[in-house]
Amino acid sequence: MDTDRLPGCYRHPDRDTGISCTRCERPICPECMISASVGFQCPECVREGSGTGHSAAANAPRTIAGGLVTGDPQLVTKILIGINAAVFLAVLAMPSLAIGLELLGRYVEYYGAPVEGISTGQYHRLLTSVFLHVEWWHIFGNMLALWVIGGPLEAALGRVRYLALYLLSGLGGSALVYLLTAPNTPTLGASGAVCGLLGATVVLARRLRYEMRPVLVTLGLMLLITFVPFGGLSVSWQAHIGGLVTGALVGLGLLVPAAGRRRAFVQTAACAAVFLLAVVVVVLRTAELT
Repeated sequence: MDTDRLPGCYRHPDRDTGISCTRCERPICPECMISASVGFQCPECVREGSGTGHSAAANAPRTIAGGLVTGDPQLVTKILIGINAAVFLAVLAMPSLAIGLELLGRYVEYYGAPVEGISTGQYHRLLTSVFLHVEWWHIFGNMLALWVIGGPLEAALGRVRYLALYLLSGLGGSALVYLLTAPNTPTLGASGAVCGLLGATVVLARRLRYEMRPVLVTLGLMLLITFVPFGGLSVSWQAHIGGLVTGALVGLGLLVPAAGRRRAFVQTAACAAVFLLAVVVVVLRTAELT
């Protein structure tokens, strides 16, 4: 056996070669090697990537937050509206569904029934309540706001970051409701998550040095609706403020002026920190109620 023999090309084993692909390091013969910016690459790595030693997505257009620019920049917003609408129709068909989805800290449905609520381990209510509406005007107003505020924000952040912002904002609003509201008071609606989008929009406008007046007017109207009663309309200020603050914090993390892996790390760390903060609030309130 000739131990000094060169390795064979991975595509043509009968051809000895001293050249390896700079990406996968497999041996390649002159027929298979393709010139790259540094060295040579094999045909498979070129098909999978950009020919520069990076993945195909590496050179794709990016949003200001580092997300991929997509063909439909409002797809997640449409899906969120669709989920809210589907839950609304399901509750219309079966009203009892709302009892298991709304945000309730601790309650007894009827005399002799078991204690239920978030404090008993039904943590799903923190997010299911964000997608729950039982009045047509409620879902119409929230979905209109979601479309107006969320669409442009999704285009600016990218799908994954935008979805993380929405869910964390909804969770943050629910956590503050759970902490500061009577445990047997039902709360529902997407307004906390939508307020979170507004908080992130304020951060984005500041980051891009946009005209702040329209954003501040919208913020002022939201606060007016939150704290000034109109015709007996019941609004959870805890959900609004919790979502607003959460969205602003997440927005600051997502729009950090950095690039590459450092930006991804900061964004992930910011989302994780906000999530853990919400978890701490929920744990403390649960301990208080039990």
